[in-house]
Amino acid sequence: MAAPADRLRPVVKFSGQGIRFDEDDSTETRPLLSRMLTYPIGIFHHQLRRRLGVGKPQVLRRQQSFSRDFGHAAAETFLITRLSFTLLRSLGVGYRWVVRLTALAVYAILLMPGFLQVMYDYYFSSQVRRDIIYGTQPRNSLDLYLPTNTDKKKPVVIFVSGGAWIIGNKAWGALLGLQLAERDVIVASIDYRNFPQGTISDMVKDVSQGISFVCQNIADYGGDLDRIFLMGQSAGAHISVCALLNQAINEARKGESVDWSVSQIKAYFGLSGGYNLLKLVDHFDSRGLYRSVFLSIMEGEESLSQFSPEIRIQDPSVSDVVSSLPPFVLFHGTGDYSIPFGASETFTETLRKAGAQADLFLYEGKTHTDLFLQDPFRGGNYELFDQIVAILHAGDEEALAKDSMAPPKPRLVPEVLIRLARMVSPF
Repeated sequence: MAAPADRLRPVVKFSGQGIRFDEDDSTETRPLLSRMLTYPIGIFHHQLRRRLGVGKPQVLRRQQSFSRDFGHAAAETFLITRLSFTLLRSLGVGYRWVVRLTALAVYAILLMPGFLQVMYDYYFSSQVRRDIIYGTQPRNSLDLYLPTNTDKKKPVVIFVSGGAWIIGNKAWGALLGLQLAERDVIVASIDYRNFPQGTISDMVKDVSQGISFVCQNIADYGGDLDRIFLMGQSAGAHISVCALLNQAINEARKGESVDWSVSQIKAYFGLSGGYNLLKLVDHFDSRGLYRSVFLSIMEGEESLSQFSPEIRIQDPSVSDVVSSLPPFVLFHGTGDYSIPFGASETFTETLRKAGAQADLFLYEGKTHTDLFLQDPFRGGNYELFDQIVAILHAGDEEALAKDSMAPPKPRLVPEVLIRLARMVSPF
């Protein structure tokens, strides 16, 4: 059962040390999260885009030729098929995967009215700039969601989607991006290579390069360089924290050149993330992400500590970089079976002990996808979205006043379908 809307009303403040929350004794509210399927972007498509030049913002033309669309679709289909067979060879087609894939199909069908409306806006809205190239590797592209109001510079959210390191896609940020754009926030949703197209180091490298591109170019789209926020969801939360921590260490060690700085990130939002892989590997195995596959994604058991931010932050050799990290704001549902909410609890404690600023919001009974999909599909107002917007607009009285008068969001999916989808959700 959802917690009452007035269970938690944090007051968001900014000080010289970053974000501070004054809140009630309760630590409950509601969360935001999602996960679906993914469609890797074809190599043909990226080679075509690279001819246009990498490193400069690209505004896609709304009307492409039929032959180009056909070629793009054919290249994607070939790549999807090849990677799918590779993945299936790794996963096997056991009972648990058959059950989960069936549940996923039913889940997607039940929520299809919402998906269709979001995808229509994603492909046809003038506010969306799709497939902007940020690097030279396959899937090195991002989507921009731009406000219609261009009277002044806007806060920017760099979003990294989840997907179990296997099925992530930048399009999964469409619902969040469209809704934040309505509140005068620019959203950059970064795509990155998934397994088996890449392993964890490739994903972290891709995301870091995407962050760099946004930091260097977002001003050309009206972004405020003093208000850039990084947000990750599920596996995307893990990958983005790894990228952030790597960047902080590289800056402190001055061992290699850096083209963006952690000082450019005003705050980090972690949505239902996992930050200690050693504690999660057996849990994932029981949920169907088999240990052998997970270790392949993470480049072997010996690399689990290296890609566990919670463990790395405790290493005395990196204690000097903690002060350079932005404030952390973590969100998690207590009904999350995909990644238990304890993952965010222990990471918050670890960050605080190390001297970083970290705040945690738990949402009673909320699952891995409730606030990222089910609750937004209900329409109206949902608290986590308002919380995030309040942080993004902190200090901007005009924007906050506009937020207070924003109309409720329209319902996208009938309640009966949402309840049924929640019952069959494989997440």
